[in-house]
Amino acid sequence: MAIIINLDVMMAKRKIGLTELAKEVDITLANLSILKNNKAKAVRLTTLDAICRALDCQPGELLEYVPDGERDEKSTEKSGSGKGAEHRE
Repeated sequence: MAIIINLDVMMAKRKIGLTELAKEVDITLANLSILKNNKAKAVRLTTLDAICRALDCQPGELLEYVPDGERDEKSTEKSGSGKGAEHRE
């Protein structure tokens, strides 16, 4: 599957922590962590709705399609260990 959930990015933009968002969305910390770390196999629309409401964003700001070959590159870039990571200050 090549859908990436950019929940961590939006949470950082909104300056909200995992625990606070979990309470606001009424989802377990474990399940929200699964979404945040891109380990989820599915997400309910009601959950997506609640997250978007809490973060004041659109679903398209959280979900991103990346072709299968590019997914590994995207994950590596996000973790900071991809090309150019050694040049960061």
